[in-house]
Amino acid sequence: MASKEARARIKLNKLLEESGWRFFDGVHGKANIVLEPKVKLTKAVIDALGDNFEETSNGFIDFLLLDESGFPLVVLEAKAEDKNPLIGKEQARKYAKSQNCRFIILSNGNLHYFWDLEQGNPHIITRFPSPDSIKGYHRFQPNPQKLITELLGKDYIALTQLPYYAAEAGWNNPAEREDFIHKNRLRFLRDYQKRAVQAIQDAVAEGHSRFLFEMATGTGKTLTAAAVIKLFLRTGNARRVLFLVDRLELEDQANKAFVAYLKNDYTSVIYKERRDEWRKAEIVVTTVQSLLFNDKYKRLFSPTDFDLVISDEAHRSIGGNARAVFEYFVGYKLGLTATPRDYLKQFDTSKPTTRHPREQERRLLLDTYRTFGCESSQPTFRYSLLDGVREGFLINPVVVDARTDITTQLLSNEGYAVAAPAPEGEASEETFFQKDFEKKFFSDATNRLFCETFLKNALRDPVSHELGKSIVFAVSQNHAATLTQILNELADAIWPGKYQSDFAVQVTSLIPDAQQYTINFTNNNLLGSANFLDGYKTSKARVCVTVGMMTTGYDCPDILNLGLMRPIFSPSDFVQIKGRGTRKHSFLEQLFDKALKEQIGKQDKTQFKLFDFFANCEYFEEKFNYDEVLKLPRPGMSEGQDTGGGTTIGPTGEYIYGGTDAVASFAEQPVGAQGMKIDRMFFEGFENTVKADPVLQQQVENEQWDQAIDYITTQLFDKPAEFYTLDKLRRAAGVDRRLTLREILEKIFGLIPYFKAKDELLDDEFQKFLLDASTEDLEKQADKIVAMKYYFKAYATDGRLRDIIDKKRLTDLNVNPTFGMADFKAVPKEWRDKIPEYVKDYVPLNQFM
Repeated sequence: MASKEARARIKLNKLLEESGWRFFDGVHGKANIVLEPKVKLTKAVIDALGDNFEETSNGFIDFLLLDESGFPLVVLEAKAEDKNPLIGKEQARKYAKSQNCRFIILSNGNLHYFWDLEQGNPHIITRFPSPDSIKGYHRFQPNPQKLITELLGKDYIALTQLPYYAAEAGWNNPAEREDFIHKNRLRFLRDYQKRAVQAIQDAVAEGHSRFLFEMATGTGKTLTAAAVIKLFLRTGNARRVLFLVDRLELEDQANKAFVAYLKNDYTSVIYKERRDEWRKAEIVVTTVQSLLFNDKYKRLFSPTDFDLVISDEAHRSIGGNARAVFEYFVGYKLGLTATPRDYLKQFDTSKPTTRHPREQERRLLLDTYRTFGCESSQPTFRYSLLDGVREGFLINPVVVDARTDITTQLLSNEGYAVAAPAPEGEASEETFFQKDFEKKFFSDATNRLFCETFLKNALRDPVSHELGKSIVFAVSQNHAATLTQILNELADAIWPGKYQSDFAVQVTSLIPDAQQYTINFTNNNLLGSANFLDGYKTSKARVCVTVGMMTTGYDCPDILNLGLMRPIFSPSDFVQIKGRGTRKHSFLEQLFDKALKEQIGKQDKTQFKLFDFFANCEYFEEKFNYDEVLKLPRPGMSEGQDTGGGTTIGPTGEYIYGGTDAVASFAEQPVGAQGMKIDRMFFEGFENTVKADPVLQQQVENEQWDQAIDYITTQLFDKPAEFYTLDKLRRAAGVDRRLTLREILEKIFGLIPYFKAKDELLDDEFQKFLLDASTEDLEKQADKIVAMKYYFKAYATDGRLRDIIDKKRLTDLNVNPTFGMADFKAVPKEWRDKIPEYVKDYVPLNQFM
């Protein structure tokens, strides 16, 4: 077996080559790795080192990485696998200074640190920087003092939007100035937004490089982020900024905002794979999911490509293994969130259970604060909903608590009981709770009652007097379809001839162009406009029915009603949904009839209604003082029991076969890793079919993965002749693990070079786990990384071991053949629970079955 030094050397060689460094001259250029100045590595030199490459008779060996002119650029200090790479820190610093090197990489093959001697402490990385990336980073000379002393005025953004604008321009009267501002859509920082940016200046002065803004929905986080971006770019403390969002529909929204705010000075672009325009832009916008899938962030970027990374809705976009994307890049980090940590005040921390939704939310928020260096629970800057309401920038909802007989029972501790026939003819009882609604428990009468109550009591548009623009939140896509149909039927009865099924629209991920629907709804042209009053621009469609697409970051200030026709268990989801209505709005901005505008007078949004059909407000805020409580009519069901009327008893009403079966024939034929020829031909046939389909081409180009997967499932799978299925494609691919349909699509369209084997994926997942851990914890146990990785991989792939660990039957490890007691004891105590928790929460175990 190779020594620990040899194993580390093999890994380092691979990491260097993967990042574009060369041991030998070749077609891609001259060798840029040497052992010491002017001594190139050759095969003979490497072989002469033997297994123990770490030390020679002359002392430590340091790899020097060179620029294209042959000058030292990076010192790579390599240690054996069982040693903490940080122990070589001072030796490497001394050597780097002697070679006039600014950058150092410290590695033991499993754990790697990148160290910019001009920027502070070593930073954990999972991939080595490429030669081009480090060359660009070398030219980067940040000056924190310039950032700290930069003057910030309310017109900091306005001056970027229109460089010739100045507050002292000397207009003849204030009205002329206001008209100029309005026509040019100039944006000015509010006092609290300016204070937020100044809080970063103060934090940098104190030596911090991570910041967290906790700002309520509707307080202008994107505008504030634009000011932060300008601060870093203008003062030379960033060359390029990465702005991460957690939903595809928010990419375009954020990019348009940055273009509007910073267009005259900086370029913003949405990142698309296989396009190189991101290199020419100062601001790159993308989803964290896009970069995380198949480890695109490591394949396509170097750790030094971005100097400021901003995470929108930080508690979502850095939760769990998504944090690996955020931590991968070296530089300043800013998190934006609307969810305050103390929103979990009702959670009983003395009884934590990993699977409880509030515990999961608590962990996400705690991780968020820890990630941004706010262990004291104090963010860099905080501006709450109450602050916004008090200062007149936001409005609170009018909460409508509406419960039916059925939902009242579903919400009770006893639940809703129904009689279910047993095989012996005796009735048994099955009980349902609110979490079962539209999953196991279905009631058309309840859904119709929700919709009737909503339409009867919702706020009307103050100008056209039609139903105010609304968003309804459903349990599932099927539930959304049901509610949309009911709302359209009721609207047709209330306003005959006005809507033709355009009143309510389902906006969920499986609906083609759903993302565009959200944009059109904001712009007041969803399925038409001005249906009731000419000259008044408001969406013909009045209600968007969604599940989760319009919760986070969706900006539509003229929303007047929100309908929670589902139970909510996530505090951050509740805060986000409620926040869709808190923005203020002037409805006269949509009216283009001057005479009518004068006649109507001022019409500002002063309230919005939050219809709560599942006591969500009571669940999250038990002492909430409701503004309005409606008593609903009984839905005609007897208390606690089903009365018949066509009800199907059973989870889904399925037929269950109860007879016996037997094997008719049996044969075994081992198949190699490449699969049978017919399997390979089968995959190639599917590949050709997919590539030739223009609909799929467009969907993949636009990264509409849900639609593409749905299209394949409905249009290509299980058709005569080929009978393509996902299981057949998985077998044909010849991989030692399960594949997802999205992976198969990405391989077919050249977005990934190959399907990673099980062990490669496990290595990637372990690297994400390391990024999720705190630097301090890793530094204490860096010499135990190999034992921790073995435990991580064994737990993720061995169901028997998972059962032993989860049930605390540790004595069984004495007879467990693949992972024994000695292996378990080699893992530091504090990691024996952390690793299983992480694997269960964030590693897709179904891929390794």
